[in-house]
Amino acid sequence: MKYLEEYRDRALVEKYLDKIHHTVTKPWNIMEICGGQTHSLVKNGIVEMLPHKVKMIHGPGCPVCVTPVHLIDHAIALSHEDQVILCSFGDMLRVPGSSGSLLEAKAQGADVRIMYSPLDALQLARKHPEKEVVFFAVGFETTAPAIALSVIRAAHAHIENYSLLTSHVLVPPAVKAILEEDDHVINALLAAGHVCTIMGLEEYYPLSGTYQIPIVATGFEPVDLVQGILMAVVQLEKGIAQVENQYARMVQREGNRIAQDVINSVFQVTDQHWRGIGKIPSSGLMLRDTFAQHDAQRKFALQSHPPLKDTGDCIAGLVLKGVKKPMDCPMFGHTCTPENPLGAPMVSSEGACAAYYHFSGFSESLAE
Repeated sequence: MKYLEEYRDRALVEKYLDKIHHTVTKPWNIMEICGGQTHSLVKNGIVEMLPHKVKMIHGPGCPVCVTPVHLIDHAIALSHEDQVILCSFGDMLRVPGSSGSLLEAKAQGADVRIMYSPLDALQLARKHPEKEVVFFAVGFETTAPAIALSVIRAAHAHIENYSLLTSHVLVPPAVKAILEEDDHVINALLAAGHVCTIMGLEEYYPLSGTYQIPIVATGFEPVDLVQGILMAVVQLEKGIAQVENQYARMVQREGNRIAQDVINSVFQVTDQHWRGIGKIPSSGLMLRDTFAQHDAQRKFALQSHPPLKDTGDCIAGLVLKGVKKPMDCPMFGHTCTPENPLGAPMVSSEGACAAYYHFSGFSESLAE
């Protein structure tokens, strides 16, 4: 616990906060990309402790939140097939598709299972050769190596009843797409430390240079976040735009080359639809032809469908792009709650709406 608690040191957090207060002279908008960072900022009250001139904007860094509706519908349809065991990470089970969720499918008798690792799903396929085990692979670059490794092992062991329904997305192309939006108001970015641990910092240098925006690779604990914000504010006040590394205990400029090689051996880059945002060029991963036998899209001949819009007045897309805050949505906390989510940012543990509902005092005010 020592190495965790030192990054939750209250005195050090207050020291960095004091430096931010004494450094900032102009209003700045800083986007944290990762949903895990959003939750830490809101849960620990950091958003409220920052000077009013520093506004945090919550980005699309929640892979569950941006999984397109049609892929969730495909997963639900597969789960109802008699020979299929549908596996995924826990957050995906409650995310609504166009008519229901995987959790509802499970309640209706579908064989839907929560897995903490794709390697567990592979082991399940090994034990049940009479079944087709489909892993709904959702995530950013962080989870891609383990998922790619499961495919490599399946191929080497000739486990033909294991396949992926893939919804892997890449962070830098999404950042680029947001910065090219006419209505964006972002002055600096906190890059997701766990993604940078895998992929390094190289992709952020051209983004910082082209858009003249400070980018700081940042961790997830309170000390990490306030130090990362301070580093961004110092750059903004000096009028410079560079890539910096707050998360140096984990992130190296070149990243993890071995993990990158594993990803690249299994996946290739493709255009990807992001729920609430739209299609972003070269922002997703698809299985290479070499591993077509482990691609659920091809194995089950799943058809592509036009992307579906979120429910009614739900502004999940604007929340994901950082244009709106969760409480700006008229449905937040009323029609849309964690028990009855209309948009994925409310159901995912990394979603901005869920963070504000659970940690901003909103749920307590409803109970009074």
